[in-house]
Amino acid sequence: MANIGYIQVVRHCNHFCGFCSNPTTPYVHTFDSMKVLVDDFVQRGYFGIILTGGEPSLHPELPRICRYATDRGLHVRMITNGSRMSEPAFAQEMAEAGLKLVHVSVYSVRPEIEARLRGTPDTLPAAFSAVENAHRFGIDVNANSVINKLNADHLDENIRYWVKHHPYVRHFVWNNLDPSMGRAEVNQAQFTPRLADFELSLHRALRLLEKSGRSFRVEKVPLCYMADFAWASTETRKIVKGEERIVHFLDQKQTVRQTEWGHIYAPACDACSVRTICGGLFDRGNAYDPGELYPLFVSRDAIVEKIIHDPHDPSYRYRTLAEWHADFDQRLEETKALAAQRERPSSAVPPPEMRDESIPVGTVTDRGLRLFEAKRRAEAKKAASLGVSMEKTELALPADQEPAGGK
Repeated sequence: MANIGYIQVVRHCNHFCGFCSNPTTPYVHTFDSMKVLVDDFVQRGYFGIILTGGEPSLHPELPRICRYATDRGLHVRMITNGSRMSEPAFAQEMAEAGLKLVHVSVYSVRPEIEARLRGTPDTLPAAFSAVENAHRFGIDVNANSVINKLNADHLDENIRYWVKHHPYVRHFVWNNLDPSMGRAEVNQAQFTPRLADFELSLHRALRLLEKSGRSFRVEKVPLCYMADFAWASTETRKIVKGEERIVHFLDQKQTVRQTEWGHIYAPACDACSVRTICGGLFDRGNAYDPGELYPLFVSRDAIVEKIIHDPHDPSYRYRTLAEWHADFDQRLEETKALAAQRERPSSAVPPPEMRDESIPVGTVTDRGLRLFEAKRRAEAKKAASLGVSMEKTELALPADQEPAGGK
């Protein structure tokens, strides 16, 4: 399987998104501590890694760890706000270090909306310069966007801008907002959309991309809200192919290994023909309404065939529908058996079965704690000026550590 892992290389950022799910912590990485994680992904047979944050380009050792991972045979990608990639010298350095693909995050092409979401003015020019620099130095570019209440009505407008002004960007990724962690958890009313808020806008965006010959993926959106493009659901593709995802978090969660992709379902989902390949409603923060879910009556096998026969994604070893049925039915029974062993669903984030404590992720130093406290004070002032609440710190610190200023 083409498993791709995530390494949070830093947890600080030069932007201040009101819905950030991975805000500042006192954990820090050195080259050596990141090297251990890279080696582990190689031993697991992973295809590649994604360097993320925080804003990963703020780590001084980023080009070095990128080169190390590349030399070890991994396909290296990065998710970034583009602030440093907008500098030609840095973009060239990352290209020479082996960076193959960069995901540049842009939430809205409307400057006033982007500034509100970023908590920082005038970020769009830097993001688009980053895209141009990456393309100039031979790094493939994907455009990333978090679906939220402020951009939900114009996702297709964003696509029209990209296609017109940056036609070389050929792949797009949407993540519906996760309301369970960080500032997203405490600012749900401002940023969490209803599913119906983005249904038509997302459909128009995906239709535009399909007609233009571009590819795309959508994460954390149940299939009833993207029925025509169910094959593009990240969760559905992972369920169909039996893939996993490991994220090394620079916080108390540490390493999370996800092998199950189902979340919340409504009674109406029982009648849905694609229930077994749908991730349901991703909502550990109790911000969405399961009553918005409804059943589909479409061919599950048609969706599966589009995934397993995708010529651009030859990672699934079974290439016939009969082979898939045999493989999937066995995995489904194994999943049911594991679920039956659990007394009740856990409210912990992440659930105990997703934790992997085999490798420590980063360290908390005295200097890291001091910087964390200073960053919190500065961000509290910014939060007050923007009218957003500061995140809780339970997951930011080790279990036995309390911040000097309290929670």
